[in-house]
Amino acid sequence: MSEQIARFDAVVIGAGFAGLYALKKLRDECGLSTLALEKGSDVGGTWYYNRYPGCMSDVETFAYCYSWDDQLLQDAPLKSRYAMQPDIFAYLQDVATRHDLYKDIVFDTAVAAAELDEGAGLWTVRTADGTTYRTTYLVTALGVLSATNIPDIPGLDSFEGEWHHTSRWPEQVDFAGKRVGVIGTGSTGVQFITAVAPLADHLTVFQRTPQFTVPAGNRPLTADEEAEIKANYRQIWEDNRKTFLAAGFAESMVPAMSVSAEEREAAFEQAWNHGGGFRFMFGAFGDIAVDPDANAAAQAFLRRKIAEIVKDPETADKLTPKGLYAKRPICDSGYYETFNRPNVSLVDIKAAPIQRITPKGILTEDGVEHELDMIVFATGFEAGDGNFRHLDIRGRGGLPLKDKWRDGSNSYLGLATNGFPNMFMVLGPNCPFTNIPPAIEIQVDWLAELIAHARASGASTIEAEQAHEDEWGATCSGIGESLLFSQIDTWIFGSNIPGKGARSLFYLGGIATYLDKIGQVKEDGYSGFVLGT
Repeated sequence: MSEQIARFDAVVIGAGFAGLYALKKLRDECGLSTLALEKGSDVGGTWYYNRYPGCMSDVETFAYCYSWDDQLLQDAPLKSRYAMQPDIFAYLQDVATRHDLYKDIVFDTAVAAAELDEGAGLWTVRTADGTTYRTTYLVTALGVLSATNIPDIPGLDSFEGEWHHTSRWPEQVDFAGKRVGVIGTGSTGVQFITAVAPLADHLTVFQRTPQFTVPAGNRPLTADEEAEIKANYRQIWEDNRKTFLAAGFAESMVPAMSVSAEEREAAFEQAWNHGGGFRFMFGAFGDIAVDPDANAAAQAFLRRKIAEIVKDPETADKLTPKGLYAKRPICDSGYYETFNRPNVSLVDIKAAPIQRITPKGILTEDGVEHELDMIVFATGFEAGDGNFRHLDIRGRGGLPLKDKWRDGSNSYLGLATNGFPNMFMVLGPNCPFTNIPPAIEIQVDWLAELIAHARASGASTIEAEQAHEDEWGATCSGIGESLLFSQIDTWIFGSNIPGKGARSLFYLGGIATYLDKIGQVKEDGYSGFVLGT
């Protein structure tokens, strides 16, 4: 007797912010039999795996959440300006419990492959343990920042101490009395370094590229502040969708060079004191990311701050970026101050690259062996399309998705790709670069409407047209090339991954214009999609 294969209208891969909302929307509002497959042991996605010390969102708490559950907006506590990882994880657990989502999620289940059965018009999904599911619609909610990037450094297997990657953090790690080495100084590294420096016996930071970072300004919210936010949530969300980042504040429209030097300095100082990386880059002035002179003014201000804070001139010089302020903006809880501690040292691995990992620590090319008890990789992710490349997804004619994307990933609207009918991506390549939860809601809502429209019209397949996909990719590239981000190595363009050609992985035109675009596509009868049988 052949094994019975479970059949669903929709299978969702992932149970983070995107997967939970896709499950809720497709199941409860579209009436589809829906199952979510999650490789972790609980909901949360990024916020399940990234449990490292200091982990927090750098979008303010009131905007880093779902907007679709009015009661949850009123019930969820707003403890501080920025939410720490345990609070975000608990929040997503609450969402899953409130809406009875747990019963339709299979945990500890990694998807290994998905293949289109063209004859049956179904996707066959296979998990790592050999279980098979069949589904009409395949929805990937893999996360923009979840494919772990571990650099290929010789000798790691020989290391006699313990090592961890921040995105796969174990539940219990003891730093007391240990010499800890950290590789990576992006957003994660900045958070980790600041949190662990007071706990470790000694912390050695291996820095390849120094970062501009500003204070987060995190603090507890008062009862009055919380009450005011909750009383105005509807207006907050309405306003949020009219902005560039959907991050809970209105970006500045003032050109930096349109005011006097004194006014610029005052605006930068005010933004620094208020806190927040996105607020500093986009809230002080409107052209820091596009105008070289505006960017240079921001650089000069931040370099002065580093020199003021870091007491040792040599260390301050190493920590000071020499190029553009054009990476993803980050914020901190005392990062530069951390290097004034006697138990923290900085190693410039651009000047003396890491040669190999030894049984006792890390050997750099200047001949110094840095003895360590623990190595921590805060080396980030293969952003945007990384998780897709680790799955065996095959579309029409058995074409592997990784082969289609061999010369660079692309999609139509960050939602679908030609040759893979009825496969939809939440935050796929060339999705909008914004605050994540609002972008997820916008995409899931729109996809649900597309599916409902297709079903009502009798169509059984939905497929993006290649010409429209190419046009969208060109739009994303054109916008990306107009920004200063394109002139510096950054994961936004995939340049943090060796051998990966630099190209925009996101739509960098802002959430408001993205909404206009998908609204027009819908109004035009879902132009760019072929609805078939």
